[in-house]
Formats: sequence, structure tokens, C-alpha cells
Amino acid sequence: MARTMRTNTRRGIALVSSLTIAGLALAGCAGGSGDSAGEAGDTLKLWHYEGADSAMGIAWAEAIKIFEEETGATVEFEEKSFEQIRSTASQVLNSDEAPDLMEFNKGNATAGLLASQGLLTDISEAVTEYGWDDKLAPALQTTATYSEDGVMGSGAWYGIPNYGEFVTVYYNKDAFAAAGIEIPTTYDEFTAALDAFVEQGVTPLAEAGLEYPLGQLWYQLALSQADRQFVDDYQLYENPVDWEGDAITYATETVLDYVDKGYISPDVSGVKAEDAGVSFINGTAPIFVSGSWWYGRFVNEITGFDFGIFPFPESDLSLGSSGNLWVVPERAADKELAYEFIDITMRPEIQALIGNNGGLPVAADTADITDEKSLELIEAFNAVNEKDGLSFYPDWPTPTFYDTLVAELQELVNGTKSPADVQQSLGDEYESYVSDFR
Repeated sequence: MARTMRTNTRRGIALVSSLTIAGLALAGCAGGSGDSAGEAGDTLKLWHYEGADSAMGIAWAEAIKIFEEETGATVEFEEKSFEQIRSTASQVLNSDEAPDLMEFNKGNATAGLLASQGLLTDISEAVTEYGWDDKLAPALQTTATYSEDGVMGSGAWYGIPNYGEFVTVYYNKDAFAAAGIEIPTTYDEFTAALDAFVEQGVTPLAEAGLEYPLGQLWYQLALSQADRQFVDDYQLYENPVDWEGDAITYATETVLDYVDKGYISPDVSGVKAEDAGVSFINGTAPIFVSGSWWYGRFVNEITGFDFGIFPFPESDLSLGSSGNLWVVPERAADKELAYEFIDITMRPEIQALIGNNGGLPVAADTADITDEKSLELIEAFNAVNEKDGLSFYPDWPTPTFYDTLVAELQELVNGTKSPADVQQSLGDEYESYVSDFR
């Protein structure tokens, strides 16, 4: 009990800190729960941050149509950005402005944090009633359940994913062919390809240091030197993490080495994820290490060349997990309508839409996947799953680790901090939160 109290106190401090940083006024916030926040009725207030032309955006738009036809209720959809929801969720969910259903990032520092704060509904009964647990593989259930401390992998259900995701290497097939470069199968071949592009005056890696991509590259480099126990220690707090150990030291020093060798632009600290993705789409950068969430967009928007994917060479572990979660705020006005909508998104026809538009469905019949390009992605994801390779994301361990990781890697590539100093800062931030769980 004492540990839980200390944890919740620390989380309360982290919550206040994040709101202060965001500069948000707590207008209309009040205590209370669930249906008392508003009267249940004929409207489902829905928030998500998937683009309209993404696999999930396409599938969920169809789910909205089906929902309205079958229930007679109206969906009041508000499109939000990932950053909007990430930075304001705790404020909004503690107010009368909470939606009935929301897409939210999975993990200890996000969904786990809100669950431990009592801001999300325990949907365990609905999971049993609708049989969602039978549709999700055990590995994909990890991010849907949380302990009372907000640690994923056990406890009550607080969300449902209806798609999966992972990080892979996108490459420009035409640029590789023109340079006479084969698809790398070893890490040495990968760096040789990077060197070949640099020699041609091309910066090979599309990267972004202002948002998540650079941190994900850092973690992928660490994973290439790590094993499953490292992941369990880092993500699930099983044992202390050695912030001066081989895996993390290799990752930090290699990111700096990539900048020094010209693999990454020296201006990367000011680049957003959107800019990095667009640089791949327009053919400026021939390689992009990023998530499957880009795949559908690349299929739709890349017209000047053919692209493909390959796994990060010589790494059995990859960033990835279930997709983000449908969560039901504790102050939702109509939870039953939220459950009905979730169930529609798990239907075969909606799952097939995800799969045939570049997404990774969690409950689709593969016979319904008719798009050849989509099958390429699904098969790559299945290959990662088959070797238990999904290793989550680097910012999950603490509520503020995303911002810390972005800031520290900016210091690294700008030359204002050494790799050792960056690792010290990251380790201090990590331990200040995680120590309460041991």
C-alpha cells in the first residue's frame, strides 16, 4: 500500500508538471465519475487522430456509418492531432468536456498513467460480454491491461486495440537500383548503403529530432544489441536498467556517429515527423526508419518511385505493439454507445478495410486481404510476431520521458551534450519515476 501511495503521489506531481508545461487552464474540472458527467442520449462523442486517408481513418469512417445506421445515434466526431490528445488528455478527461470514446496512446506513461489516476473506465465486463479478448493474441493484450499502479500486462482492461503497428525500414527501390545497392541483410551492408548515398551527395536517412522518429531510431539501435530481458527491464521494471551498459551506450554513440558521417542531416533537431515523412515521399531521402502507420499514406502519395520495406538488419527485436487503444473516459456520458462502436471496429469487414488499406488488423481473416501491397506489410508484421520481437517504444516508461528523450537527443546532435551526459540525464529521469515500482 505504501508503494502505491508513493507512486500515485509521484504521478500526481508528474500530472501537474505536464499541465504546467502545456500552459493549460483547468477550466470546468471537477470530481466525479462516469455517467454523472452528462446525460446518456443519442450522440456518441468520438475523438481520434488518424488521418482520413490512413487505413484506420478509412475503416473507422465506415464504422461510423454502420454505427449510425444500426443504432440510430449520431457520431459527433472531432479530429485531434496526436500532440493535442497527448498533451491535454489528463485535463480534458477530468472535465465535463470528456468524449465518450477516444483513441489514446498505449503504455505505462500514457494509458497506464490515466488508468491509475481513475480517468479511464475499467471495461473488463464489456471485454467479456463482447468477446474482445478472444480476438486479440496474448502479445497484443499486453498494452490493454494495467495494474492499479498503471503498469501494463496485468490487471483490468482499460482499452481495446483493433490494429497493430511496428517500426521497419522503408526504402526507395528506384534510388537503390540507380545506386546499384542491394537490400541490406546485415548491418554492415546497411551502413555500406548509407555510405554509398553520402558519396553521391545524398543524406540517406529521413529523420526528425523535434518529434518521435529520432528517439525511435535510438531505441532500435539499442534493441539491436539487446535481448528480451532488456525489454522487460526497461518497459516492465523487472530489474534495474544499466544506463551505461552496452546497448544504451551503443545507441547513443551511434546516433551521434550517424550525424557526423552525414547519414542524418545536421539540422535534424529542428525537423518534425511530418517533414521527415514528406522527404521520403518526395524522394529527397531514400530511407526512412519509422512505423507502419505511414504505410497507407505512402501507398497513396508516392507516385514518382516504388518503395519497399525490410527489417532493421541483425536485430531480432523491433519497436512495435498493438496499435493505440480505444479508451472510454470515466466521465463519458454514454459508455454503452462507446462499447457498441468498439465492437463494430472489431468486425471482419472493418478489419478487412484496415488490412486492405495498408494497416495491420488484429482480427481479420487473411482471405479478406486482397491488396498485394498490404499483404507485404502484414507478412512483415507477422514475421516480427513469430519471433516475439515486439518491444514497445522508448518513451513509455515515464509520463515525461517522451519530452525528455526528444530534448536530450537534440542536445546530443547539436553537440551541447556528450553521449555520456545524455545517458546520465535519461537515466536520472527514468529512475526518478521507476524506482517507486521496485
